[in-house]
Parts: sequence; structure tokens; C-alpha cells
Amino acid sequence: MSSKPRRKKRRLRLHRRTHIGAAPGTLVADPAARAPHVYAIAYSQDTMFEREITANHAHTIAPLLNEYPVVWVNVDGLGDTEVVQSLGRLLGLHPLALEDVVNVHQRAKVEEYGDHLFIVARMPGSDGRLDSEQLSMFLGKRFVVTFQDRPGDCLDSVRERIRRSRGVLRGHGPDYLTYVLLDATIDAYFPVLEQLSDRIDALEEHVLAVSDDGTVPMIHDIKSDLLMLRRAVWPHREMFNSLIRETTDLIGDETRVHLRDCYDHTVQLIDLIEIYREVTADIRDMYLSMVNQRTNEVMKVLTIIATLFMPLTFIVGIYGMNFDPDTSPWNMPELRAYYGYPITMLTCVLITIGMLIYFRKKRWIGKWIDRRNAERDRAQAETP
Repeated sequence: MSSKPRRKKRRLRLHRRTHIGAAPGTLVADPAARAPHVYAIAYSQDTMFEREITANHAHTIAPLLNEYPVVWVNVDGLGDTEVVQSLGRLLGLHPLALEDVVNVHQRAKVEEYGDHLFIVARMPGSDGRLDSEQLSMFLGKRFVVTFQDRPGDCLDSVRERIRRSRGVLRGHGPDYLTYVLLDATIDAYFPVLEQLSDRIDALEEHVLAVSDDGTVPMIHDIKSDLLMLRRAVWPHREMFNSLIRETTDLIGDETRVHLRDCYDHTVQLIDLIEIYREVTADIRDMYLSMVNQRTNEVMKVLTIIATLFMPLTFIVGIYGMNFDPDTSPWNMPELRAYYGYPITMLTCVLITIGMLIYFRKKRWIGKWIDRRNAERDRAQAETP
């Protein structure tokens, strides 16, 4: 069985579950999606309310909208379209936006539907996976609704800020909460890029030290991860730009100033991803150059060995001919010399030494020998 490392496959297929020609706003849940869990956090400057709401009691959110200035409803899991539709009917969410909620392949975007905004962001996985998860958000005058496909997210810090009343979050409206959620989503990419940076550094050291058959899959895995991050992060720039320039009353001027900071962070992420892609490409080129260099060195050694044996083969070929000296005095008379064999061996040795000295003066083998000695000395120095 071959021990050659295998690359992990990336599934990039797009599965659209609605039938061709289906009515706009048709919701079809993924059969593999988990059952939804609805959590509500309502708060004001002085008070806060938090509880989990069962799927059949989504109507209990309505009183919170009248009692608290900000209500955040978070839905984990999209396996039941009835929960999504009931929240849509309760809050007046547009059916087309709800269709995008259950189809979790959307790119980051923002759309305005009258009295509410629909925002799609891509957040990194909370379990260490590099594939992004769709975060669908609805911003209304008194509410923020978020939908996630998988449990676990990067928004726990926002929940703690609300619970502990830290900062100025509880003194602002739903637009500021939307900014805080988007800011936490974007900032969650920086640790992911730090991990990728460590992997790239380790890859570079691996290429310089080993450069075995597993190097190419490592390079392609990192390039594939960077490509996935680029696809997830890049549309956020246009999304934030739209939020900043949007003339809707749902976003205040102070919140737009903070959204510009999110825009700057997005640009920084894009720049880092592009830099890492270039570094990975340079590592790949360096690896290919080193492979070619090693191949040339092997060919050089083999050529030198073959060149050394050419005159020796010529000599032993001559004296391997079956000509009888007794038949004619011209038939290899040196075969009868008393010291013929030692002289022939000494001649072969002298020719070999002479050719090596000539190769050394031409610097055909000197650089290779010096480099091998330097690598050996460095390895001995690093050995504790």
C-alpha cells in the first residue's frame, strides 16, 4: 500500500433544495439540519430579560417588543421551516429574505425591505474549522433577529456584554447591536489568520529542512484554506460599504461611524489573505526550485561518475580484447610485461585523480562539496 499522503477533498457543490419554478419565498429545510433552538435577549439601560423560547411559543416574543427597546432573537438550527415562518409572520420579515435564510450558501450582502434590513455575514466556525457559516440578520426598529445553521458561534462576548452591562451597548438601539454582532464576526477571522500564519511559517521551515513528498499536499491545503477565507471575507467589504452609505433610518449616524471601523478591519483581513496567498505561492516556487536543484545535483554527480569511468572503461576495454601475442609481435606485446597489471591499475588511479583535480579547478564539484560540508557542520552545531 502506498504511503503517499492524500489531499483532503473540498466539496464546492451548491445544493439548491427548491424545485425549478417554485414560487418565490418557498422554504425548504435541509434534511440534515438540526432542530431550531430559539433564544431571546431583551434589554434596556437598566433591565434585561433572557430565556429560551420553545418552537411552538414564538408568539411570546411580541410582548417583549413592547416592553423593551431592544430585543435580540437568535435561532440555532434551520431544520424546521415552520419556526422560521412563524418568526417571519410575527415580525413582518420578507419571504424572499427568509428563503435566503434557509439556503445557507449566500454571500455577504445587505438588502432593504421597507421597515427592516436583511444582512448576511459569513462567520468562521467556532469548532476550529475553516469553512464559514452563514449568519443571517434582520434589523428592525426594535429588534434584531439572527439565524445560524450550526450551534456555537463567536458571539458569546456580545452576550456577556449585555448580561454584565459592560460598555455602552445597553444604552443604544438595535442598530448598535447589529454593529457589535458584525464587529465580533469580523474580528473572529483574525485568530483564524494567525493560525494560518503559523502553518505557513511551519511549512516554510519544513520546505527548507525536508521537502518530502508530503510538501505539495501541505501547500495545496493552505492555498485551499486561503481561497475559502477569501471567498467568505471579500464580499463583506461591499456589504459594510452599503451599510455605511445606506440612507435608511434604521441605522444612526453614530453607528455608521463604528461600521467604518468594521470596514477597515475587513480591508485588513483581505490584505492579510492576499499577502498569505503570495507567501504560499513563493513557498511553492521555492520548493519547486529546490526540487529542480536537487535533481540537477543528482544528475551532476551521476555525470561526473560516468565521466570518471569513461577512460577507465576505455583502458580495460583495450586490454580485454582477445589478441594472442604469440601469433604476432603487434598483438598487444605489453601483455607480457612483468609489471603490466600494476602499471595499468596505477594509470587508472592517476587518471581518476587527475580528472577530479581538473573538476575541482573548474568548480564543477567544489561548490557541491562545500555546500555539503556546510550543511553537515550546521547539523552538528544544532545537535544538542
